[in-house]
Amino acid sequence: MNQLTDQQAAWFGDTVERLSQNIESVVRGKPTQVRLALVCLLAEGHLLIEDVPGTGKTTLAKAMAESIAGTWKRVQFTPDLLPSDVTGAQIFNQVTGAFEFHPGAVFANIVLADEINRASPKTQSALLEAMEERQHTVDGDRYVLPRPFVVVATQNPVEQEGTYRLPEAQLDRFLMKISLGYLTHEAELEVLAGTNGQATPMERLEAVLSASDVADLITMAANVHVADPIQSYIINLADATRRRPEFTLGVSTRGCIALLKAARAQAAASRRNYVTPDDIKALVPAVFTHRIILSNEAELQQISAADVLANIVEDVAPPVLRAG
Repeated sequence: MNQLTDQQAAWFGDTVERLSQNIESVVRGKPTQVRLALVCLLAEGHLLIEDVPGTGKTTLAKAMAESIAGTWKRVQFTPDLLPSDVTGAQIFNQVTGAFEFHPGAVFANIVLADEINRASPKTQSALLEAMEERQHTVDGDRYVLPRPFVVVATQNPVEQEGTYRLPEAQLDRFLMKISLGYLTHEAELEVLAGTNGQATPMERLEAVLSASDVADLITMAANVHVADPIQSYIINLADATRRRPEFTLGVSTRGCIALLKAARAQAAASRRNYVTPDDIKALVPAVFTHRIILSNEAELQQISAADVLANIVEDVAPPVLRAG
């Protein structure tokens, strides 16, 4: 692996800044969430955005897709959505007398899975192979998905009628889960000012990168140096979640890998070619929270997973890295 140079790291950070500004022209007042979403994209991970209706979940996903001159498709997940609608299917061609594969929505650089928890478990599970292996298999034939391939899914945590809870196996395949929350008064005023009957900010949004540019950035992020003590720190944090009595399920090895990949992208976006303990600390809530399950006792006591994770980050000593 060729380590990222200082010049490459600086260019990486400048490029991420341009991409952030482009998205923030549409998604007002959420710089932290936009940054996390971009880190997830550049780590080539899948993103789950969970929040109440009307907070900009779909807008963020669409702005990310529009900012990249690649292919993107939106799938509105509903109870009657079929797995073949998502992945594609073999269809008989009467002219040629043979079956032909017709690709589904997953064959795109960014797949916007809107209200993913409204589809049946069978349809949800149709995404598992694509999300994990970036391929889809039909009747023994393997179809490779384009690069980059990122699923950006949204779900509403409040309304439960007509929804299906995402299984742990699928939640574990999302590199991050974030929430947007309500806007500040000033940011909401900016949004209202943009609804003046003219073209909306989303309609004016233009791509600033191509899909191949994003693929190059993903490759560059993978070359960020991670010292051995940092890797041990990640494992120690994950192991602490497995030992806490408030959790019945701790963070898996896949979660450790996800945090490592996200930390590399975070460091590069910060114009560095090495990961620091602060990168890890900043990413733990987004990468770990959806991978753990609270115990019944913790739920009865209204203990939140985020609070326990905050205690773990405080208790687990970070490594002290020496210069050079």
